[in-house]
Amino acid sequence: MIRESLSNAYDAGATEVVITIRDSAAGSDIIIEDDGHGMSRDDLKSFFDLGNSRKTDSIGHKGHGTKIFYKSDRIVVDTAHNGSNYHAVMDQPWEKLNEKTLPEYEVTEADTRPGNNGTRIQISGFRSGEGFDPESLTYDKIHHYLKWKTIAGSTAHYFDDDQREMDIVVDLDEGIDDSQEQLVTTNQLTFPNEQLEPDNSDFPATRMCKHYPAREIEFEHDGGTSTVEIVGMVGGKEARNELPTYGRHSVQFGVWLAKDHIKVEQVNEVLSHDNEFIHFFFIANCQDLELSANRGKVRNKASSLYTELKQELKHYMTKVAEDPWFKEDYLETRKRAQLRRRAQSQSTSLEERLEVINPDEPFTPTNRTEVLLALERSNNKADTDITVEEYKADHEVPAILLEDGTPRTSHVYLELTTHFEDDYPLGSADTILCWNYGDIDVLREYERNGYHGGDVEIDLQNDQIVYYHDEQHTVDIITVSDRIAAQEHQLLTSLD
Repeated sequence: MIRESLSNAYDAGATEVVITIRDSAAGSDIIIEDDGHGMSRDDLKSFFDLGNSRKTDSIGHKGHGTKIFYKSDRIVVDTAHNGSNYHAVMDQPWEKLNEKTLPEYEVTEADTRPGNNGTRIQISGFRSGEGFDPESLTYDKIHHYLKWKTIAGSTAHYFDDDQREMDIVVDLDEGIDDSQEQLVTTNQLTFPNEQLEPDNSDFPATRMCKHYPAREIEFEHDGGTSTVEIVGMVGGKEARNELPTYGRHSVQFGVWLAKDHIKVEQVNEVLSHDNEFIHFFFIANCQDLELSANRGKVRNKASSLYTELKQELKHYMTKVAEDPWFKEDYLETRKRAQLRRRAQSQSTSLEERLEVINPDEPFTPTNRTEVLLALERSNNKADTDITVEEYKADHEVPAILLEDGTPRTSHVYLELTTHFEDDYPLGSADTILCWNYGDIDVLREYERNGYHGGDVEIDLQNDQIVYYHDEQHTVDIITVSDRIAAQEHQLLTSLD
């Protein structure tokens, strides 16, 4: 609705449009005012006639905004045109449409002084679509919508110096968003200021930005010759954030197709796979594109025109990606900064880890890898030598141990109880390597209740688990903390 209203106002020669949105019990109350040349009686008829339009050389030519107006309780239009003022009212359009009745409007006419032109449309009880209901509407969201989906994001001024500027003001009820007084913008998309050199911050490329000036390219296809008008920028995240973004960047940047200089849909496939499309923001306008009824999709994708257009864009974007500034300045600056930050992070992490280590305190592992490290330490004076031959953390049975020359498959845990709590089978490995047993009462509970449909005997004295299900399977328990404790006991005995 807002998109159509802005296009209609521009077509009517307006220099300013004011959109006011208020929350009400029945929905939203929306007022749209412009200072254009207004509507005649015939224009009013076209406005209220579903899907009809009298305009031929215009942006808002399809009349689809009117269809959305009908999702309301009341529509009132006051418009002044060539010395006549028209007051039109339509009551309960949505209710009547749901009753399969075509709603009608009443219009009265009065004289007005010459030059007193303009239009005021008031929609009461409007049923907003998802995302634009009063509960979720914000200035940031509507600013993004204006610049990405309406004439407010037009790039026409880059190609036509005489393109008229139109001010756009949005006023939201404080109950909807009280973060600012109003949103004031224009019908022209502008890019962030250029910054070709990196700065001295930890993220030196994040504000770098380069504009690629407007360019018109003619291309041939089976239907004749068409023109594409391309303009855009390459920039880091901070530069891109100066645009009215909302939500994920991945759905906002890249290469956009446009008609009437209003963005329609992305064609990021024209960028090579070596380049992340998020760095680019280019708009390619082609007036020969055919759009869906709601202007949200390109309809003639099967045409030669669409195929050749994408080829032309691919050729153009390849040149942008080969620009020395992009490859050698921007991307290399980003890469070097990432490496510096990674090295600094690793250094900081190492310092923090060194601070945690206390040589006077016994080593206690905090993860499975450290259990394996503790096992290697335990070999110093243990009766049996157990080494780790292979370890794959993402496998169910991650370790292969070598015990006195014999290879053995092994689960690895901080606590023995974890094997049962994680519901792993008991017949898949020769041993279970752990730091300690964990809660022995939990282990005894598994003994009483059985495990995986079989009986289980957990013999901690002999460090064995015997599992009976169709056949008997024995799993040895290697408790690393006990091996280290035995070493310390031997050391104390020798000192005595």
